[in-house]
Amino acid sequence: MNYDLVIYGGTSAGVAAAVQAKKMGLKSVIIEPSGRIGGLSSGGLGDTDFGKTAAIGGLSMDFYQRVGKKYEKDDAVWMFEPKVALSVFHDWISEFEIEVLYNERLDLKDGAVVEAGKIVAIRMESGLTISGRIFLDTSYEGDLMKAAGVSYATGREANSVYGETYNGIQTAVAKKNQLPHGVDPYVVKGDPSSGLLPGVNADAGGADGEGDHRVQAYCYRMCLTDDPSNRIMVEKPADYDERKYELLFRAIEQGEKIFFKLNGVPNRKTDSNNDKGFSTDYIGYNYDYPEADYEGRVTIAAAHERHQKGLIWTLQNHPRVSAEVRDFYKEWGLPLDEFTENGHWSPQLYIRESRRMLGDAVMNENHIFSRSAIEDSVGMGSYTMDSHNTQRHVSAEGFVVNEGDVQIPLPGPYPISYRSIVPKEEECANLLVPVCLSASHIAYGSIRMEPVFMALGQSAATAAAFALEADCSVQKVNYDALKKRLLEDGQVLYS
Repeated sequence: MNYDLVIYGGTSAGVAAAVQAKKMGLKSVIIEPSGRIGGLSSGGLGDTDFGKTAAIGGLSMDFYQRVGKKYEKDDAVWMFEPKVALSVFHDWISEFEIEVLYNERLDLKDGAVVEAGKIVAIRMESGLTISGRIFLDTSYEGDLMKAAGVSYATGREANSVYGETYNGIQTAVAKKNQLPHGVDPYVVKGDPSSGLLPGVNADAGGADGEGDHRVQAYCYRMCLTDDPSNRIMVEKPADYDERKYELLFRAIEQGEKIFFKLNGVPNRKTDSNNDKGFSTDYIGYNYDYPEADYEGRVTIAAAHERHQKGLIWTLQNHPRVSAEVRDFYKEWGLPLDEFTENGHWSPQLYIRESRRMLGDAVMNENHIFSRSAIEDSVGMGSYTMDSHNTQRHVSAEGFVVNEGDVQIPLPGPYPISYRSIVPKEEECANLLVPVCLSASHIAYGSIRMEPVFMALGQSAATAAAFALEADCSVQKVNYDALKKRLLEDGQVLYS
């Protein structure tokens, strides 16, 4: 099979890219490793992290307006059910006659056929080989990018690398989603010889601003309902381990009452995300995910699912949970009309960050604070600089604290460089990477929002069409011409 544009990853960015490719007259295909399209946008993230809506345009805004129409609204809707988002993606696929190959995973060992600095084909585990002229890696993991030999980073850079302030280890600013003060770190309270509780490190591993290998925490965005006619309760996991919830019990003893959000998605549902110091984020258990093989990732994802189902069961049933907390959570279960193919649980783990490409332009804190200018914008970010916690450790006072949560407001929307979504030309001349783009850890924490990914997916497909028309590398696309077309298509490039 041979295509103009091969899109690996049926995330929201991948679908937006395919829609734009069709509009540009390209023959394209989406290759989706799972059986579901839309990534996080259809995977439970219904409470959209949009920042400033004025920074969202093009197909990204079209998506949220289409969601609004599903609810008979005239405007964009930012809070929605997973099944509604999925129906919008299916509408796009049907309307634009997009070819999608489901359940096809890239061969991680020998997945990219590269000749003379270009990908000419990619191989799936099934043996399927797909040829193309230009490729997009729109996955959350960046597997095609790696297979093609493109440079990337994982973990947290030191502040010194890009002249930043909030990168690397961050204990001083980790105020939000923090454990209550005074939580004892030891298995037997007050007895260091009993050992540390599960998931607690002896110290932060370095000074603030130093780099490390750690990855900000993942979770599933849980869609829950309190509607008895549309609800199945979460059962106690078969391998439930009470010791893993000891920090929860001790937080309750210190007065904590909230452990995840029950926000108002339509039709008595939620997008329950991490909230407070012990919550849905499985802090410290995802460090191996970016470089893991498929089996390893499945194992990590399953551990996150067990953690969260165990959390729900514990809050609803455990005798060490106060009656007040049990009563608050007791009515919530999984909706029978969501994720019917996966036991009503989202199949999409929230990969907040995995690999990050190292291109000629690395988006960093100075760009998102608008201290350094970007002249080749292909989309805008505007969300708060947002990293979730990366670890738990014993503080200088001798208590358990979370580390890594950074929530810093920005002065306004900022442009994202075209050079941050293409590799260095000497590494690969026909690949674009709009999701695992070139950014520092802390800048990625702001960029990594679904509306932004859709915008960058659209811009990447547009650039691919220009590269094919000019018979040039993606790095040598004429930016002025690209900018003109992006603006014509409703993209927002500058504030």
